[in-house]
Amino acid sequence: MIFNNPFSLLSEIIPSIAMQTFLIVMVALVVLGTVVDIIHKKNVKYFFENAKKAKQNATKQLGVGEKASVIAKTVIYDIGTTSELGAGKRRIAHLLGMYGTILFWLSSAIMIFCYSSSSSITPLAWPIIWHVGAIMTVLGGCWFWFFLRVDVYSEAQPWYRIIKADLFVLALIATSLFGLIWSYLQYLNLSNRWDDKVFLVLYIISNLILFGGVYWSKFAHMFYKPGAAIQKNLAEADGSRDNLPPPADKPEQFGLGIKREAPKHY
Repeated sequence: MIFNNPFSLLSEIIPSIAMQTFLIVMVALVVLGTVVDIIHKKNVKYFFENAKKAKQNATKQLGVGEKASVIAKTVIYDIGTTSELGAGKRRIAHLLGMYGTILFWLSSAIMIFCYSSSSSITPLAWPIIWHVGAIMTVLGGCWFWFFLRVDVYSEAQPWYRIIKADLFVLALIATSLFGLIWSYLQYLNLSNRWDDKVFLVLYIISNLILFGGVYWSKFAHMFYKPGAAIQKNLAEADGSRDNLPPPADKPEQFGLGIKREAPKHY
């Protein structure tokens, strides 16, 4: 299964151009949903106003090289390794989900646009990346959903409690899981039975919910958080500190009580 390109087999019943058009529509839905989200929540306006205010309070003028260094460090370390989560299970789950999703989406786009015809020969690397990315996404997403969500882990809410903010992670898990099941049933070649077609439909619907629900989910946060992290690190580098007071010159003293239990009650 892991070596088969599911989109190449799918081209026998759905033309490649239809798959490519569907992918373009999904990208357009993300752009549209993000723009509407920006207009409604005014996030970008807040970032620009905050950056302008911070610039006035800066104690140091950063050069182009210094800014580039801060941005590169933020992208590679803070964003690329989700360092803000610290060491532990939450960080591992996020890394699995993040890099699994990137691999899953990237390989999907390449196989759909380059190797989706039945006559094309797909390099083995891309189907492997697609399946591994989907597995990583399911593992990271399910680990987060069942065990690491704040409302479950710290507030004793049941894992099956669903709110609007959960739309993104649930649709992400469903897309990867249905894609894996659909690919496996294709591989079994069940003589035109209905099984793989059902999961193909579920795979398409979950994609529509994931990419079409940007406005109602946390999808757009993927674009906001890098910008916020870069702005924060630039503010620390130029001394403006996002208009916050400087750190105290005395060591932190919390007493022995803080060592009794790891912080988890948010």
